[in-house]
Amino acid sequence: MIPLLVYETTTAAVRAEYDEDPSLMVWWGTEVECVSALARLERDGSFTRAAMKQALERLAALRGSWHELQPAETIRREAIRILRVHDLLAANALQLSAALAAAEGVPASLDFFSLDGRLSRAADREGLRLVELPRAV
Repeated sequence: MIPLLVYETTTAAVRAEYDEDPSLMVWWGTEVECVSALARLERDGSFTRAAMKQALERLAALRGSWHELQPAETIRREAIRILRVHDLLAANALQLSAALAAAEGVPASLDFFSLDGRLSRAADREGLRLVELPRAV
């Protein structure tokens, strides 16, 4: 999500994927994770208060159009299982668990996109269809 909010080296490729399919399904904590990443960038001086304001406005616009998976006991239990099987942080396990819930028992039916290598590997092992960025030539 961050490359859609602020310029990064992957922004053009992520934007192209988003433009091709702007339908986003995200887990309930996505907005919190995005604000955490943006606040870290602001604190370390990577961008100004004005840039932060613009990024938060972009986030609000995206949030208005995405589909959000709400917390559920099944997602929590699946995240706990995922943590026992894959080398992930808790928030990533919750993201993956929410994606599996969205796939409704057919992981290969859902495209999954992440710039986090460990999360992508775990999603692949769980059977989700990975969306990969085109390689720079």
